[in-house]
Amino acid sequence: MSRIRRRQFDGGIQLTPMIDVMTVLLAVFMVTTPMMTTGIDLDLPRAGRSAMTGNDHAIQISVDKAGRYYLAETQLKRDEIVKRAVAMRGENPDLTIMISGDSSADYGAVMSMMGRLKDAGFQKVGLRTQPE
Repeated sequence: MSRIRRRQFDGGIQLTPMIDVMTVLLAVFMVTTPMMTTGIDLDLPRAGRSAMTGNDHAIQISVDKAGRYYLAETQLKRDEIVKRAVAMRGENPDLTIMISGDSSADYGAVMSMMGRLKDAGFQKVGLRTQPE
């Protein structure tokens, strides 16, 4: 009698191809996500070799060359931005604020925003720049 060998069926999931696909997707999203960010068109001042961009969780406030204030992409009055930032600080006491001022914006408008935020009790307020 001859014996017929039967292959055992392996019902397990092969993870190697799935890991390869996930790695490629991760790389694609890491490269394309920064290109998809939108915002106010500003010409940031140049300072030093490294840019100060802040972190992803910081509140982004912008001052354009006409002296208009923006919270993210929404144009608001300066005092309204401060009120909203104070409300956000209630949820996160270690909140960081990054101010992006156009290089041709009035220096007083940028510093006025920074002063109001400092008066409201914010300790972590920075100015965004781009490298030279």
